[in-house]
Formats: sequence, structure tokens, C-alpha cells
Amino acid sequence: MPEDKPASDFRYATGDAKVPWAAIGEHLRDEDLMRIVEFLARPKPGNKEEYDRRLTEARTALDKLWEVSDPVTKLSLGDNVSKLEEEAREFLGCKYACFITNATAGFEMALQYANVGPGDEVIVPGITFISTMMYPLQSGAKVVFADVDPNTINIDPADVERKITEKTKVIMPVYIGGYPPDMDAIMELAEANGIVVVADAAHAFGGSYKGKAAGTVAHFGSYSFHEVKNINALGEGGLLVTDEEFGKYLPQMRFLGVDMSKQIPNWLYDVIAPPGKYGPVVPGNHSSTEVQAVCLRGQMARLAEVIEKRRINAEYLNKRFEGVEGIIPCPLDTEDKKGTYHLYLLRIDHELIGQDVQVFKQKMEARGVTQIPHFGPLYHFRICRDLGYDTDAIAKSCPNVEMVFNHQFTHLPLYPLSDEQLEYMADAVIDAVAEMKAGK
Repeated sequence: MPEDKPASDFRYATGDAKVPWAAIGEHLRDEDLMRIVEFLARPKPGNKEEYDRRLTEARTALDKLWEVSDPVTKLSLGDNVSKLEEEAREFLGCKYACFITNATAGFEMALQYANVGPGDEVIVPGITFISTMMYPLQSGAKVVFADVDPNTINIDPADVERKITEKTKVIMPVYIGGYPPDMDAIMELAEANGIVVVADAAHAFGGSYKGKAAGTVAHFGSYSFHEVKNINALGEGGLLVTDEEFGKYLPQMRFLGVDMSKQIPNWLYDVIAPPGKYGPVVPGNHSSTEVQAVCLRGQMARLAEVIEKRRINAEYLNKRFEGVEGIIPCPLDTEDKKGTYHLYLLRIDHELIGQDVQVFKQKMEARGVTQIPHFGPLYHFRICRDLGYDTDAIAKSCPNVEMVFNHQFTHLPLYPLSDEQLEYMADAVIDAVAEMKAGK
């Protein structure tokens, strides 16, 4: 077997043979690709006739291209996945990077390294997407909900410190909206207590914390390339990164422990249980595709442009809200913290205004402005009650979560809006707050 063959590259022989066994059972045809083109490029309203004409031209051109083309011989975990991982390592400055199905899979793989299971505790912020807590719940561990910093909606290190016990195995700080939490404080607590830090950097690809890539100031960091993120991998995708030596096992963790560098007698490969922090780990299946990698590599090349446009939009909104009594604008970049502007955090001073964010949200909806408070407090979901959590007691232990979610904050969109949309949204916010101050 060639020495440079990837240890986890599970594929059938595709080399020269009188009767080869191809890696792909049924190749994509031009008709399959045209279905993808038609899915991705929908006709604009009022342009159906011209759309159909150009679609026919595209189909003819693709047929001609297909006449001089051979089909791709690898669709999963091939060269483009490897190149993407190499580019990600260079971009992030990390030792290991593994392209996977989604950020949630990254959390699972990292928590498996920590051998999280029944009797263990995992600390997560009270406000984050549900995926942050799902693998800890699946594993049988206890999820401990920490309060947040009301200025950023990120995890509050002081409350984390109060909630660490001898059972705490993992802390999962989250970069809400792409803005960095206080990672130095979190890492200091982790090192003092022998705790693994898994950064939920789903929103943070392309940001930085004190000169290091967001998500890398942790034992593990997991990013999302879901369709709503700043860049995406055809709708889904994730990246798990680490400098820990466990990183060399990520290819096996991604695909069922398959190790092509070794074989059992009379078979193609061996299957291993990589060594976690406290014992062996049973891997899952989180394989990613070549087409996703091709798409993501292209979007990574324009990531700086994407973030810059969002940053400019955020700065415009802050300038419009500056000095408007009752509006607390979004935190912007500092020398130490540079966000990705995935979301615009808008807070209102509900005590000064005399009404809270629930009224504000209704006024914005009436004006046709979509805004979403990311995210609902995790412990209020039924799953926690079903699993026996005392949600009332948890709410009392997270006063900032309750205050900011119910009374203070929502998020505005920052994707490339037109100048008219951006101006309208700013006007709508200012007008709604003015009405609220007037008691309307």
C-alpha cells in the first residue's frame, strides 16, 4: 500500500484492472447536473420565457461538454476535502482540521475525546443554539447552564467559575453572532481544573481573539457552514480543529474508526477505537463530500469580502443609533476581538424606555423588518423538563439570560442588504423606540 495513502480513505480500487471496482456505483450524468442547475438558478419573477431560453442554451452547452468529459471518480472524502482541510489549517493557524457534516458533529467528536458520559457535567451558556447541548444530553451527562454577559450574550466566566464542580469535564463557550467570548478567563478556569474546552465557533469562522483565529483558543473548536452562515458548503458542513495530539485521529473519528494504514487478515482495513483523554472512543460517521468541499473552498476565497461588507453594515447601524436614548448598539471590533458580524446584536434599555423588547419586536414585525433573538434559553425547551431538569431553579441561576432574552435583545440581519433596506431598517428601529418612549 502506498505510504501516502490517507489512513481513513475508504474507497474501492479505481486503478488499472481488466474488471475494476469503481468507487462510484452510478455516475452523475448531464441530466443530473442540469437538475442541480435548475435547483440553484430559479427564474426571476416575470422572466420565465427568457429563463427557459437560456436554460436550453445551458443544457446544450452541458451536453457538448459532457461529450469530451469523463465523470468524476470520487464523491466523498477525496482530494478536495483534503485540500480544504489544508487550506483551513493554514488560514486558522491550527495543527489539525477535519471537514465534517456539521458543527454538531464536531462537538460530538470533541466531547467523545473527553470521554463525556453519565455522571459527568458539561457547562454551556444558557443562550445558544440547541446543538451545543445535544451531545452532552445524548451521552447521559448533566448539562449545567451558565449565565451570560448581557453586553455580548456570550458565556459569563464568573458564573462558569461558580458552577464548576469535581464532575465538570467540559466547558463550551459560544461565539454568539461571531463575537468572541472572554476566552482567556475560560481557559484559565479550565487549566486550573483539568477541564476540556470545546469552543462552539459555529458563527465565528474568520474572526479572531487576541491575534489568534476565533475558535482556536480552546482545546477544540467547531465551525458551521450551514446555509445561514456567512459562507456555506452547499447548505451543510462543519470543521473541527485542534492542536491536541488527538487531532491525528480525527479522520478515523469522522468515519467509523476505519484505518486503511493497517489491515486485519484477508481484509482491506482495520477499525480502531482512538484513545480519548481517559479511555478509548467509539467513532461515528460524519463523512463530508467532494462537492461540498469544492463549494466551500470557493467561498473561503471571498470570506474577507463577505465579513467586510457585514462589518460596514454594522458600523452604519451603530452610527445611526449613536446617541439615540434607549438603544444599545452592537459591540464592534476592538484590538483584541474581531467578530464575523454574522448577526447584529441590538439591545434596548427597557427600564429607560418603559417597555421591553417584546413590544419592540412586534413593532418591527409590523414594519416588515425581520429580526430574531438568537436563541431561546435552552433550559426552557421541553426536552430538559422531560429529562428531569428543574427549569425554574435553572432560570433563577441565570438572571442575565432571563433579563436579556425577555426584555432587552434581538438580532438584526447583516447580510448584503441594499442601501435602501439598511436605511429603512435603521429608521424602523429608531421610530419604534421613539413610539415606545412615548408610551405608544
